[in-house]
Parts: sequence; structure tokens; C-alpha cells
Amino acid sequence: MVRGWAVVGGAIFIIGQQTLDGGPDEGGVVGLLTSPYWWTVPLGLIVIGLAGFGFAALAWRMTTYAVGDETVHLRRGVVFKQQRHARLDRLQAVDVRQPLVARLFGLSELKLEVAGGSDSGIAIGYLRDADASELRNELLARAAGLRNTPPAVAGSSRVAAEQGSGGPEEVPARVDGPPVGAPEAPEQPVLEVPPARLIASLLRTSVTIFFALFIAGLIVTVIVTGTPQVVFAVIAPFIGIGGYLFNRFSTEFAFRVAISADGIRLRHGLLETRAQTIPPGRVQAVSLTQGLLWRGPDWWRVQVNVAGYGGDGDAGTTNVLLPVGTRDEALTVLSLVLPDLGIDDPRAVLDAGLAGDSRTPGPFTGSPPNAVWVDPIGWRRQGFAVTGRALLLRSGRLYRILAVVPHERTQSLGIAAGPLQRRLGLASFEVHSTPGPVSPGVHHLAAADAAELLEEQAARARTARAHAGPERWMEGPR
Repeated sequence: MVRGWAVVGGAIFIIGQQTLDGGPDEGGVVGLLTSPYWWTVPLGLIVIGLAGFGFAALAWRMTTYAVGDETVHLRRGVVFKQQRHARLDRLQAVDVRQPLVARLFGLSELKLEVAGGSDSGIAIGYLRDADASELRNELLARAAGLRNTPPAVAGSSRVAAEQGSGGPEEVPARVDGPPVGAPEAPEQPVLEVPPARLIASLLRTSVTIFFALFIAGLIVTVIVTGTPQVVFAVIAPFIGIGGYLFNRFSTEFAFRVAISADGIRLRHGLLETRAQTIPPGRVQAVSLTQGLLWRGPDWWRVQVNVAGYGGDGDAGTTNVLLPVGTRDEALTVLSLVLPDLGIDDPRAVLDAGLAGDSRTPGPFTGSPPNAVWVDPIGWRRQGFAVTGRALLLRSGRLYRILAVVPHERTQSLGIAAGPLQRRLGLASFEVHSTPGPVSPGVHHLAAADAAELLEEQAARARTARAHAGPERWMEGPR
């Protein structure tokens, strides 16, 4: 029912669009609706609905999953068979997703994000809400290294048990089988974003201002020209901008942050709800950003790069750690990702990174004065600071950005210099992270400073990875 309705909805949308675009004297759908054969339209919808629901039912029958100590397996496909495997020690995040129609039936989709390419995740859906929560707890427990949990399979399966070579028996279960999961780890609430603040933050964005100016200009045009038909000519951008704002509000509504032994837990959503769990140490990079209109209330937005989220179709929502919050709340969320910066006074350093520039006392190394020729507005904001645990990169005069990269999460490093930069003795430094909204980098440093940072950061990254904890975070170091 959850998957099949989309086929019927798509058919109704196409018929409705053709009906509105056509006229009573035209052929096609409009002609059928005004002819003695009008009954063929609802009959066609019934046939399309039966086909859609029938294929969805068949796809459900062909979907099975199994959970072992090391791997999660998923088999699906009607015409083309597909078998997916996800290693639990590479688990990056676990999401419980509930679209609006699934919520009406009490169902959820469980999605596992693993380190890999753009389509490396595994989506198991749809499960009953309680079963999805139990299976999530079971997978997180196994990913953490708690091997004494029972297999997450229960109930009779229509597929015979398969004995892996030298491994434990894994029984594929249909997606409606109730898993025997580990108990949910207790969580401690951290903060919640009030709806009034979320609405106010959306009103204080350049998109909303442009939208208001667009509407005002449209009204003036209609009044001056006396042709209301011009509204239909610009309906597409009107819907696009309005849809973007509503999508931001809908996906970030009731945003809550909590912490548990499993990792960082995020819950949010108005029409479609999502419960995310990001295990410890899986965040590759963090950015704290502030637009010009957010400076009055000192609001900040926190986003992260998590391996596996970058290729998501809704990566813009899954990579958000805090949609809007005060400076204290943003730094609190940052402390969940990186509890210890490895310095005595982390607040002073972070404040300098958030709102300071080259005139602010602190550990940041900034751009030289001749960088004004290539960046006359933001050159004073460019800078970097190194702590015992992370590299901090600040930039942006009008749109402030502070990027934080744990040393052990450094993927690779690079230096770039254009012709004018080379002539001025400048270079831009980049930290290459996993795909996501955070692009750590600092521009127009002195070439010698950039070269020294490249060499020293590479050494720090090697040392940090050598002393990093195990991938299964509940296991002690071996």
C-alpha cells in the first residue's frame, strides 16, 4: 500500500494536468471526459492502480534480509535480482524514515549508511515501527562490537536457512518478520529547535527576501500592465522557491538532538519524520555557518560530512546537525562530535574562529596584507588554527564559515595557486573530505605557510589515525 499509491498518484497528476491545459473542444483526456466514453478514464485509473499495487506486492514478496555478526544482507528485485551486503564495522549512520503514507500504516524504512560510493547504503522497508526500532538497536549493538546479542531474525521465513562457509547461520527474513533486537540504549536530550525560531530563521534568509521581492514585482507588473496572465508565465520559479522554503521548514520541523552510547541521535520532520543515529567517530568534518541576517540574534547552522550521506538524494537534510541555534547551542552540538579539542581554552579559540579576523588575538594564522588584491572583502577572515585534536579553518566576511576537521578524518590535502596568487606569493589550502556540504579550505595564505601546513597536517593525520579507536567503538583497543 505504501509503495503502490505513488503509481496511482502519478496517473491522477498527469490526467489532472492535461485536463487543466486542455479545453472542452480539444481531444485527449478532455475529449474523453466530455464524451459518452468518459467511463474509460476511471477504468484506466483502476487498471493502473491494480498494476501498481500488484507490482508493489510482488516486489515485497521478493525482498528478504538477514543480519550476521559482520554483515547485513538484502535481496530484492522482480525483473532484475539484486543482492546487497553492508559491513557493520563500516556502518556510518542508521536512519529510521517514515514518509507520510507509511506513518498512516504504522510502518518505517530502515536505512543503513556505510562508507562507500553514492549508492552504498541499504534500505530495508517497510517494517513495523517497533520492529524497525528493534532492528536499529540490534545493528548498532553489533556495529559497536557487542557480539553476545542474539541473531536479529525471528518468525518463520519462506526462504530456507543458508549456512555460510565457516560463519554463523544467517536466516533471511521477509520484511514483515519481527526482529529480536537488543534493548535501546538510554539517551540524554541535548536541545530542541523551537518552531518559532525555525520560521524566523527562514524569514531571515536571502531566499525569502528574494521571494518577497519577486512577489512584490509580480504584483506591480500586473497592476501596471493590467495583464494578470503574466502570473502563469512565472509560475514555475514561484513554485520552485516556495517549495524550497516549505521543504526546509517541513524537514527541519521539531528538530531534536540527543546523545547516547550509540552516538548522536537526531529526530525531525513534519510530513516525513526521520530518526537518525550517527555512531561515535563517524563525522568526517563539521561546518558552523552564519548568514548576514543571522548576526543580530547570533544564530548558527551546523552541518557535517558523513561517509555515505554525500550521495543521498536528500543529503541536504541528512547532513544537518543543527538547522538553527544560538552560538552556545552550536558549540554544544560541536562538542558532541569532538568532545575535546586538545587545548586549554577551547571557547576562546572557537569564538575567534566564528566571528574573529586577522585583527583578533588568537592562534589563527591569517592571510598576508597583499591578499587584499585577490580578496578585497574577506581576506582578513581567511585563517587556520591547529589544536591537539583538529584543524580549524575560517573564511567568509558576509557569510561566515568555520570548518572543523578531526586530524584522524583527514582524507587528503592539497595546495592550489593561480597565476595572480603565484605572483603575490599566495596559495590556497584544501582538506579533501568525503562528499557533503562541508568543503574545508582556506584561501590566499602565504605560500610558505600553506606548504608548511600541508606537511605538518599530513604528519598529524598519520599519527592520529595510528592512535584512533577501533571501528567497533564498544570494543577496547587490541
